[in-house]
Amino acid sequence: MQAEIKEITSLKDIRKFIKFPHKLYKNNSSYVPVLDADELETLTKSPSLEYCRIRMWLAYSPKGEIVGRIAAIMNPRVNEFQSTNRIRFGWFDFIDDIDVANALLEKAEEWGREEGMTQIHGPLGYNTWGRQGMLVEGFENTPPSNCLYNYSYYPLIMDRLEYGKQVDWIQIKITANVGVPDKLRRLNELLLQKYKLRIMPLDEFKKEKHLLMEFFKSYNESFRNIDNFVPLTEPEVIKIGKDYIPMLNPELTCILVDETKSVAAFAICFPNMTEPLKKAGGKIFPFGWYHLMKGMKKFDSIDLMLLGAAPQWQNKGISSIIHTYLATRFKHLDLKYAITNPQAKDNSVVKVWDSYEHVPFMRRRCYIKNL
Repeated sequence: MQAEIKEITSLKDIRKFIKFPHKLYKNNSSYVPVLDADELETLTKSPSLEYCRIRMWLAYSPKGEIVGRIAAIMNPRVNEFQSTNRIRFGWFDFIDDIDVANALLEKAEEWGREEGMTQIHGPLGYNTWGRQGMLVEGFENTPPSNCLYNYSYYPLIMDRLEYGKQVDWIQIKITANVGVPDKLRRLNELLLQKYKLRIMPLDEFKKEKHLLMEFFKSYNESFRNIDNFVPLTEPEVIKIGKDYIPMLNPELTCILVDETKSVAAFAICFPNMTEPLKKAGGKIFPFGWYHLMKGMKKFDSIDLMLLGAAPQWQNKGISSIIHTYLATRFKHLDLKYAITNPQAKDNSVVKVWDSYEHVPFMRRRCYIKNL
């Protein structure tokens, strides 16, 4: 199809950009719509836009119907941090037509060359906190709400357009209600005593505001060697804290601190919100809020959002404290399963799940191409 590509210049067009996937995936049971209001804020008011530049385009058919979308992101901080010279693309959706996909990508590539970039890669957001990675395996499954979904023709078209693999991330589905043996509990008690660590109550974490910065200092240090990672800025941390900290569940959160209240390791999980978000259909009102509130209170599965440890605490076995704490509560809650966040296939952390009953769930890919 010969598509006409138009750059977005108005709020009205941004709203069309946001709603296009709802139409594209209307009859797909695996698609989980994000909230339109959240997406609008991300694209127009994110604190990441203090240092990122974003451009967006829509593809139109000869009949004037929207048949695709793409965003391109210039992120100088990540290029400096990773010693790269890349432009990012994201929010990439299109009908099953290689000409449409190619026309959209050409717009992002063209901007990259104009800015002196030598490579383009994605799908990515502003930083690692955003949704990223094109689905290449597991199309029959429904992803966690913080992960992308796409049709199986997407990666086939990317291959035909000669985009290669930069990195693959895998997700695993874990049986969550098996608990832990008493032997491991005793070992963890010894580790807590040996290193003078403690699990901080969530109320204490929420009360002491400075601990949010301490937590994300640990986060930035823990993930600094991850592909495409860039440390979060203070405004980004404040925004994330405002959005997520009030929603933390003490049964699903474990923050391990040392004697000085420095964060040694952490794990944050959320109820699986795919079904409530499907029912909300991208809207908070009139009834979306009801489905979301209900989903936060009554759930039988969870998403493992963040698990990590500060560099000085890695390779000391303290991750078992986190896993024991969570597994005990998962069994108490009688949860059916947990889905891991995307993790690089060659990441040593993936081996942690070998001690759990688990099955492969999804594989995602960040594509890359020289300009």
